[in-house]
Amino acid sequence: MNKRPLGNTGIEVSEIAFGAVEIGMPYGLGVNSAKDMLNEREAIKLLNDALDRGINFFDTARMYGNSETLIGKAFVSKRDQVVLASKCRHLRDEQGNLPEPKQIKDKILASLEESLACLRTDYLDIYMLHQADIEILRHEEIGQTFLELKAKGMVKAIGVSTYSVEETATAIDSGVWDLIQLPFNLMDQRQADLFVQAKENGVGIIIRSVLLKGLLSDRGRDLPAPLAAVEAHIKKYGLLTNAGEFDLPALAIKFALSFPEVSAVLVGIDKGAYLDHAVKAANGHYLNKDERQLARRLAYPQPEFINLPHWDKMGWLT
Repeated sequence: MNKRPLGNTGIEVSEIAFGAVEIGMPYGLGVNSAKDMLNEREAIKLLNDALDRGINFFDTARMYGNSETLIGKAFVSKRDQVVLASKCRHLRDEQGNLPEPKQIKDKILASLEESLACLRTDYLDIYMLHQADIEILRHEEIGQTFLELKAKGMVKAIGVSTYSVEETATAIDSGVWDLIQLPFNLMDQRQADLFVQAKENGVGIIIRSVLLKGLLSDRGRDLPAPLAAVEAHIKKYGLLTNAGEFDLPALAIKFALSFPEVSAVLVGIDKGAYLDHAVKAANGHYLNKDERQLARRLAYPQPEFINLPHWDKMGWLT
């Protein structure tokens, strides 16, 4: 497993980041309850297997159920071998409002302390904002609080999780954040327009949604009628799988890793088979210039339609 620099942080991360939401809570297509998930022993074994396979980067969050606790148990005696990233609790209340500045600061610190306790560590390598919209990104108290946590050594690097191109551009321009976790995949490639700018500003890029919650796999078949055009488009990527040399999920990973500005690709892993697949895909052999240009041309023509939260709300992902 190759490692890449995470922007200008001085942190080296494996090309595959272990996405730990699936081991902590029901998440993804076909996972509806705890009975569909790994038990504690199985999850801890999978985490250690990932470390043994060369993955040193583990991504979790306060909002990911039991995920932080499992990671803490798995790596309590191996802290120096892993890069731990977690995300703050959502800052908005149920009505969508932000607290007063002092309450925001207290909420961020309380969330971090909870994460540290669950992860059994006294510092985080990476601490991130969860769902950083434009108002949050421009909120002076929020950015200042994260900078203070870094100055105190409670975290080594700070980052944001964005959704839109505008949010990513705002985060880069702010000069506050060391890294950005953003959605990018074969279907929706809009964020690629900012990769070079991030690199020039020393901002690390972590890719999520690379498999579109499993749609860029065998799960992307027999989709409901509203997603018929999506399913038809997915079939076009067969042009890039080297006549079956690798499958669609491997292509999706290889495509993202073919961008030198990308530090790591986040893959949700809750099965040994998924771990094996991700490690084999991240073998250092990615798309060449011509293949990448073809993949770029095969982006979905209406990327704004690639909206998984909306699809989920509409019942199209059940």
